[in-house]
Amino acid sequence: MKKTVVLYPGLAVGHLNPMMELADVFLDHGYAVAVALIDPSVMENEANLAAAVARAVSSKSSTISFHTLPGIPDPPSLVFNDQFFKNYFDLVRRHNEHLHDFLRSVRGLHAVVIDASCAHAHEAARKLGVPVLMFYPSNAGHLAVNLQTPLLVDGFKKHLGGDSTSPVEFLGVRPMSASHLAGLFGPISEVNKDFEAMIFAGARMNAEFDGILINTSVSLEERALRALADPRCCPDGVVIPPVYAVGPLVDKAAAAAGDESSRHQCLVWLDGQPDRSVVFLCFGSIADACEQSDQQLKEIAAGLDKSGHRFLWVVRATSTQHLDALLPEVFFARTSGRGLVVNSWVPQPSILRHRATAAFVTHCGWNSVLEGITAGVPMLCWPLYAEQRMNKVLMVEDMGVGVEMEGWLEGLVTAEEVETKVRLVMESEHGRKVRERVEAHRDGVAMAWKDGGSSRVAFARLMSELLNV
Repeated sequence: MKKTVVLYPGLAVGHLNPMMELADVFLDHGYAVAVALIDPSVMENEANLAAAVARAVSSKSSTISFHTLPGIPDPPSLVFNDQFFKNYFDLVRRHNEHLHDFLRSVRGLHAVVIDASCAHAHEAARKLGVPVLMFYPSNAGHLAVNLQTPLLVDGFKKHLGGDSTSPVEFLGVRPMSASHLAGLFGPISEVNKDFEAMIFAGARMNAEFDGILINTSVSLEERALRALADPRCCPDGVVIPPVYAVGPLVDKAAAAAGDESSRHQCLVWLDGQPDRSVVFLCFGSIADACEQSDQQLKEIAAGLDKSGHRFLWVVRATSTQHLDALLPEVFFARTSGRGLVVNSWVPQPSILRHRATAAFVTHCGWNSVLEGITAGVPMLCWPLYAEQRMNKVLMVEDMGVGVEMEGWLEGLVTAEEVETKVRLVMESEHGRKVRERVEAHRDGVAMAWKDGGSSRVAFARLMSELLNV
């Protein structure tokens, strides 16, 4: 009988997709893989998650078994507001009994891998006496900051008190302004005792796992990974388990070309564009967090028009009719042939790897960052929520793989800024150097999973230390 690893992903596309790539790693090492899921329909107004689950089941059900846990009565509302994380953690806890029952039914259960956002599920898995691992789909710097909770709370207080420009220092990352911490735990409006208790409990919970798998590589985050091994990174006596950097976990099948009838319309359109000529704009999968104001969309449209460059723009809009009413008719007329605007899911990794794609305007979600790097595409950084502000610092100041779209912190990026930064990346010497740096990082992460590469070695160490027991 094969040893079985059960994966328990979080309720977000950016958490599900890399865990599905991790599933392939376990399969390649001879394990059977089962995936336990909370019904994605509990995420209100979040059709993207249900669609991502459906795509995963469709593409992987021949090699992986999927099991949706029974629902719970009166699930809490998961609207993206200041109660989101409180309700989310409550939802996870209330599914623990169902998760425990499922895990008990799995033949040959050998290990459980739980997404960091579902860490409370540790209680259901620990009772079974098998290794319980945390999967951290974001980067090592984000984890290092989360562990340094006293400084994190101080940083929030500085920001919410108006002192948002004061730098806050953490082991493992560059000093950054307190304003860059504001989105780490969603739209929190005040730092109260309940909030402090939540993040301190979260830091302590990391210590309950047998290991932490992070979706990063040594070539990208050597400093942050060193910090995670430093006792000063974990105040209050918390000792985190061994950390295994096993990234980048991105869609490896994305480059495969199908026949034209099965290819997405965006890829077919890109086929007709010159090499390295198209600016790709996409701002993530969480509807409530990624939707931009009508005024902002008009500014983007005007900036793209004035830049003169080709573009593929994924717009979060309620309907095609809304798009047509929102964007001026002259915009579509003036950009006909050199621009494509869509308001539906697109195969982002395939688009980024297409020969026509030259630059990527991104919200700096970690999966998007990794997809941009592995494709060797320069990025224009426009953070929106969660740890994306921190990621922007890493991308612009540490890695040098992107440039910042100024105005995002104030709530409006102007048409002039869009035009200027698109031209900067597409036309200037500075843009050429950004491309060189991102291509160097692409080559670096490409080595991570080759023989002797850092991520392959880390996974072998995980097998030796925890899984082959």
